[in-house]
Amino acid sequence: MTPLRLVLARHAQTTANAEGILDTRLPGYPLTGEGHHQAAELAERLAGEPVVAVYASRALRARQTARPVAARHGLAAQVLTGVHEVCIGDLEGCQAPDAHQRLHELYHTWHDGDLDQARPGGESAKQVLDRYLADVAAIRSAHRGGTAVLVSHGAATRLAVVALAANVDGAFAAVRLLSNTATVLLQADGTGWRCLRWDDIELG
Repeated sequence: MTPLRLVLARHAQTTANAEGILDTRLPGYPLTGEGHHQAAELAERLAGEPVVAVYASRALRARQTARPVAARHGLAAQVLTGVHEVCIGDLEGCQAPDAHQRLHELYHTWHDGDLDQARPGGESAKQVLDRYLADVAAIRSAHRGGTAVLVSHGAATRLAVVALAANVDGAFAAVRLLSNTATVLLQADGTGWRCLRWDDIELG
């Protein structure tokens, strides 16, 4: 049997993305018209994959992105409780460039290995990983092979891939943001995972 593959997809464009609003509080902003188009394109890109299950975070944008992917394979998207975006605390709802800069500085701190830092009122990387990785473990336990798709969020996904994949480190992930509906492909490898592709970069 072919080893289980996991496609980690960032959600499609939201109204918050379009306006530069930092949005992590659930359920969050909906997709734009362009976002729905991106979700349909993602479903088409994954149409040839042997998809056995489609999962999404509790965020509205993730659920809306996952639905056409699931429908393309005659499935219903399943909602997971632990794979939502990093809670950014005092930066929630901000649009100013300096707020975005402070957030990116926090992410770089995490990718440098300090997982305990957090914004006031927000989560640490360790807290994010504790909930996210538990859901990934549940996905792996549920499927012996085929491809599972998980629609989630950029920052949380980058953190998770570094923790999951032996061939991806923080230095790599820190400078490679994931655009709307960008994907990362993992394959089960022994008891761990290996990253085969990060967006358009083949890692093998």
